[in-house]
Amino acid sequence: MVTIKDIAKLAGVSPSTVSRVVSNHPRISLDTSRKVKQIMDELGYHPNMMAKSLVSKTTNTLAILLPRPAEELFQNDFFGELLRGILTQANRAGYDMLLTTATGEHDEIETVSRLVRGRRVDGVILLSSRVNDPIVAFLASSDFPFVLIGRSDSHPDVLSINNDNKQAAYDATVHLITQGHERIGFVSGPANLTVSNDRLQGYRQALEAHKLPIRSDWTVEGEFLQESGYRAMSLIMSLPERPTALVVIDDVVAFGVLRGLNELGYKVPDDICLVSFNNISLSELATPPISSIDIGTYQLGYTAAQTLIRAINEETIHQKQIIIPHRLMVRESSLTTIKRG
Repeated sequence: MVTIKDIAKLAGVSPSTVSRVVSNHPRISLDTSRKVKQIMDELGYHPNMMAKSLVSKTTNTLAILLPRPAEELFQNDFFGELLRGILTQANRAGYDMLLTTATGEHDEIETVSRLVRGRRVDGVILLSSRVNDPIVAFLASSDFPFVLIGRSDSHPDVLSINNDNKQAAYDATVHLITQGHERIGFVSGPANLTVSNDRLQGYRQALEAHKLPIRSDWTVEGEFLQESGYRAMSLIMSLPERPTALVVIDDVVAFGVLRGLNELGYKVPDDICLVSFNNISLSELATPPISSIDIGTYQLGYTAAQTLIRAINEETIHQKQIIIPHRLMVRESSLTTIKRG
């Protein structure tokens, strides 16, 4: 039976160094780590992770709390790209992932409480942030390593990876204004999500700055689902005075907007223009291709995992709130000659 001492002897290092390699200790050089792991592979050595966990009181596992409702996760490519970033960094650092969700707020608290108090994971990543989020409050009070993808209004000092969503929505709206639009609507997400509120605020700030009307009937709230965009068009396009352009909260919602407009007999961009967010791969393949704000989704996930692992290893983190840059990808959906009336 191969032991750590056997690995250490062949690698020319101490048994404690081999143990640190197994634990993915940050102070072990990349060359040493590769050398030790190569010998482990050649000898077919697999560390007893359960025994290691009992000794070190770590699990080398991160939990991802999936958002509710769960169907959003499986219908929106944004979350797939976000998870890809998280899993890439976690895998490189030697961490396994545990995905968990809940049906309601109370169940969510119970689920996270079991993970934290049972020490079943070393840290938690929250994929979305809500207004006065009880999960953020619980984790902050538990002094347990976690990272929020988004922004906490009630706990601004927690570790978070976010975009400047107000500025992103401002930029999207100004792009439509520069195309000549003066009547611009907004298809939003749930009001209890900070991302919805921030993007709505950025949209309004742009209209105010350019002295354009802000009308409540031109703003429709929904979920991050195609169906929400589809339903929003029934409401907005039935108005006596309709907007000539739309800012849409998410690319998947924008697909529903396109479907709804098409069924109502309106063409994009000839009759109405739109800009959305997240720049998922399908946005470029839509008919017409959708102008979208690229928020660096993969980088959001990658940086979240990287930051959480640093917190678990008790490394000094100088910047608690990290902002991932955004950029507008201009495509056909927002470029047209304005039709007035």
